[in-house]
Amino acid sequence: MTSQKLSAGSEYPALTVPQLGGGTCVLGTPADGHDWQMVVVYRGKHCPMCTSYLKELNTLLSEFNGLGIDVVAVSADTAEKAADQMALVRPNFRVGYDMTVEQMHRLGLYVSHPRSAQETDRPFAEPGIFVINADGKLQVTDISNAPFVRPDLKTLLGGLRFIRNPENNYPIRGTLRA
Repeated sequence: MTSQKLSAGSEYPALTVPQLGGGTCVLGTPADGHDWQMVVVYRGKHCPMCTSYLKELNTLLSEFNGLGIDVVAVSADTAEKAADQMALVRPNFRVGYDMTVEQMHRLGLYVSHPRSAQETDRPFAEPGIFVINADGKLQVTDISNAPFVRPDLKTLLGGLRFIRNPENNYPIRGTLRA
């Protein structure tokens, strides 16, 4: 199965996944009074780079929230694996799990098979970040096919600070179509 990459400025598809600790996360729908949402797709428990990235994200969470941006992280891991990894991260953001291959493809993510049963037991998404604005449109996107290629969170935060400043009147970039 191939996936179509989401276009900048397109409607972000609202996808529902189970939420660690109970309930559900609706990806693309901000919560807790925020008007934007950042969806961080991570590979899963088997990825130590993801654990480090999510820990850093947690240290910057109040700054993202201060810009009106709700943050949610999601993977294809089971609840048990997600809980084990989040015991190391100790996030203050919501965490979704059990993302399906169909949902991964709907978001245009790269999907990998495990290299071995020791790595993990199911296909998983490679890293992706989606920033959805107040109109439900994809404002910023970054997807990768490898764990070591993802945006620096401090640089991303600075860029979002610039975009969210109304004085800059910054449009969604990358919308020119052939």
